[in-house]
Amino acid sequence: MVKTSINEIRFDSFLKFGRCAFSQTTITNSSAVDFVSVNSSSLSANDEIRILIGILTLPDQYQKRHFLRLIYGTQSPIMGAKIDIKFVFCNLTKEDQKVLVALEIMRYDDIIILNCQENMNKGKTYAYFSSLPEIFSVSNDQPYYPPYHYVMKADDDTYIRLENLVQSLRPLPREDLYYGYVIPCPSMDPFVHYMSGMGYLVSWDIVEWIKDSDIPKNHLEGPEDKVFGEWLRDGHRARHRYNAKWSMYNFPEPPTRCTHELWPDTIAVHLLKNQVKWIQTLNYFNVTRDLKPSKLYHIP
Repeated sequence: MVKTSINEIRFDSFLKFGRCAFSQTTITNSSAVDFVSVNSSSLSANDEIRILIGILTLPDQYQKRHFLRLIYGTQSPIMGAKIDIKFVFCNLTKEDQKVLVALEIMRYDDIIILNCQENMNKGKTYAYFSSLPEIFSVSNDQPYYPPYHYVMKADDDTYIRLENLVQSLRPLPREDLYYGYVIPCPSMDPFVHYMSGMGYLVSWDIVEWIKDSDIPKNHLEGPEDKVFGEWLRDGHRARHRYNAKWSMYNFPEPPTRCTHELWPDTIAVHLLKNQVKWIQTLNYFNVTRDLKPSKLYHIP
């Protein structure tokens, strides 16, 4: 297998590349589902970068989903990018779920319910990726192929800074790509092990391969991020790999070899297990800086 690793290029180089790669266009924020988008009349389908982020969570996590909708829905639109964020879980099992989740779908239309039993390490990740080609098959509602250039799986305790994610992807291949935070923590080589479950991304052709190949179907159980890496190894896939370390990392406390202090060039922060950690992170990145003055509220 030919191995191409894109690890030696500094993240600030990606930012500079991304800022000059596209001319200015009209920005829209069209719906609760399409959190970040650009006017489709301004860019061709080939120019626009399309990303699907699936946040794996549980049906009963209503408050967490509402919180994450705030987090991602208030991030600024990104020129030349269309990012859809979906919440992903398995079949509903309780009557209250059927009512409350149905209301969420009616209001936000940002949920994918997989045909599986809820689990961590027994095939949920496979169900997610393998279902996408059929869900997003070419139709009047989905006229482009591929529907997404990249598909991401993310944890619900990960904060993704969408603009930095997009700018890091601009120079990268749109085929046979595997992107994330390399495990184990000391490693910088994306071909040795696998990407952390905090959030990893693959190109659409790998999503289709997961659906069609017998390799994932015959190897479903085990730590999902490790198993995912083993699929790619056994299938000789992902010759293009990008290690996003250290722009992706765990929250600084408690300190471990998987983390460092918060810093501006962040793509994702993981292990935000409580509100205190979320607030510290959001304060650091000054996410409310665009709050407009109004007579309706007094915030000291």
